[in-house]
Amino acid sequence: MSLAKKKERDEGMDYKKTAQEILNHVGGSKNIISAAHCATRLRLVIADNKKADKGALENVDGVKGVFEASGQLQIILGTGTVNKVFDQFIEIAGVTASTKAEAKEAAVQKQNWFMRAIKLLGDIFVPIIPAIVASGFLMGIMNSLDFMNTNNFIHIDTTSSLYVFANLFSNTAYTFLQILIAFSAAKAFGANPYLGAVIGMITINPALQNAYTVATEGVKATQSVFFGLYQIDMVGYQGHIIPIIIAVWLMSVIEKKLHKVVPEVLDLFVTPLVSVFVTGYLTLAAIGPVFVWAENAILNCIQWLLTLPLGLGSLVMGGLYAPTVVTGIHQMYAAIDLGQLAQYGVTYWLPLASAANVAQGAAALAVAVKSKDKKIKALALPSSLSAFMGITEPAIFGVNLRFFKPFIAGCIGGGCGALYASLVHLGAKGTGVTGIFGILLCLNQPLQYVIEMAIAVGVAFAVSFALYKDKKKEPVAEAPVTVAASVEKTDSEESAASETKTASGNTKTTSSEEVLNAPVNGKIIPNDQIADDTFAAEVLGKTVAIEPADGIITAPCDGEIVSIFDTGHAVCILTDGGAELLIHVGIDTVKMDGNGFTKKVSDGAKVHAGDVLIEADLNAIKEAGHPATTMMIITNTDLYDSVECAAPGTVTGKSSVMKLTK
Repeated sequence: MSLAKKKERDEGMDYKKTAQEILNHVGGSKNIISAAHCATRLRLVIADNKKADKGALENVDGVKGVFEASGQLQIILGTGTVNKVFDQFIEIAGVTASTKAEAKEAAVQKQNWFMRAIKLLGDIFVPIIPAIVASGFLMGIMNSLDFMNTNNFIHIDTTSSLYVFANLFSNTAYTFLQILIAFSAAKAFGANPYLGAVIGMITINPALQNAYTVATEGVKATQSVFFGLYQIDMVGYQGHIIPIIIAVWLMSVIEKKLHKVVPEVLDLFVTPLVSVFVTGYLTLAAIGPVFVWAENAILNCIQWLLTLPLGLGSLVMGGLYAPTVVTGIHQMYAAIDLGQLAQYGVTYWLPLASAANVAQGAAALAVAVKSKDKKIKALALPSSLSAFMGITEPAIFGVNLRFFKPFIAGCIGGGCGALYASLVHLGAKGTGVTGIFGILLCLNQPLQYVIEMAIAVGVAFAVSFALYKDKKKEPVAEAPVTVAASVEKTDSEESAASETKTASGNTKTTSSEEVLNAPVNGKIIPNDQIADDTFAAEVLGKTVAIEPADGIITAPCDGEIVSIFDTGHAVCILTDGGAELLIHVGIDTVKMDGNGFTKKVSDGAKVHAGDVLIEADLNAIKEAGHPATTMMIITNTDLYDSVECAAPGTVTGKSSVMKLTK
């Protein structure tokens, strides 16, 4: 299929009408603050969200989904469609196209101070979660081994290097957590992250008494500050979070001011020195003591709520956890986990989150089991599996909220599971992982964790199964469709696709096949592990996701470049066999505005299998805080009788990962 034929086929869609209907359903031109688009989505920042009718938007021709994220209303249209609709949209609305950076800034500014603070906490803690997870898992395993060894279930040589080193590694991230937080916070505040790390080091400097020893040894030394105005305890900030974040914020303000006023010739010496010294002094003398008190007060309030008689507080919080995911408030929960770990040695919040997450998965699973609609089943089943692994966005946004009753069922199940967790005082030794694998953080109470999961899943599934009903569809007369047979050529002979007659007398291709190779070396992962609910749920079409081993993106077959995006993070290909491909490098990498991406082809170019399309800097992607997962999507999946995808495993550019059959 040539580009001309594709264009002819696409003319069946009225882009201007779609754009006009979208504009009508978002409140008109006066409600638009900014408009931009990425490879698949129209990204709008609107003044009044109440004027946006999401239900009506989802029924607009060409729209595949609608959701809100990071202050933006994102309307999924798919590749090759979104740019055409966008062009019509800005013309009709009379607005100027925004850059990705402008759209992102407008979205952030539109949010209230509370949501901006929540987003900031997410920006700080999300990058350090892998380090926390690694230590948490290892700590849980070591605690379990110690328990079994002490009680003679097993015998372990505790003097072996394997045991000694593992024990050493298990608490490293928590021992130096303040440095990790300070480094990440400095990046989030736009300051020098290495100066931020120095502030973190100051707060746990060995010259200060370790905070964990105060309870048993008392305060050993004090120091007068501000010329004898008052005394402070010379105690470190092990286990504290809020004082570190506030200190680094202050450092960022000082550093930015100094960069503006200090002459360039002195900037390298004066700015770091003054920033660190002033921030360090104020942190130990004032910021630390004040915000340690505030942090302890917050943690005590949360613990009081979770330990209300009969587990009522946990019941409420378990039920409300999923709604906080919808609003984005859940990004602050890592701070609660870490604070509780420091104060109590375990976090009682993580088991609550696990119950809420698997409950939403169970509610979506009930929809998959009960629904007779194949599309709903195909969406609900993988979404539920994703939630069982702790990633709930596909289940919540793709299934449960859409039908609402399953969402309520999930909340009820989450509350019941959390209630049980409270009654048995279930706590986790680490944070960062919920769902099925969360048991590795609760190996001190594995049976209680399993029972909690069973309660949450059982209640949510039962309630969702009882409440959910497929919507009745009006019978629609089907127009006859003719599918053109494609021909595959081998070395010296042609194999014509066989055709069969349908009831209406039309012909249908039954044996035309096309095989696609992997677009990058790496490892195929299950779709429920994709950190984006739209891609994970295959809203845009059948998808293969690869964690890349390098940044060389190649053509999976012969074809023609329909569009390579200015940002270089995505490319659309029309294959010689008629498949429409989207290769999308990374998650949300459109926000990088092309940094880290080098385009090797241009629109309209003919390419052959193995030709380099994009060179991506994987380190730059990760440093920007984005997963590097690369997706290959068949955006015209509906034209194929079957699309077979390779199972998870290691692949190269010569590995076949998709088989398309018409």
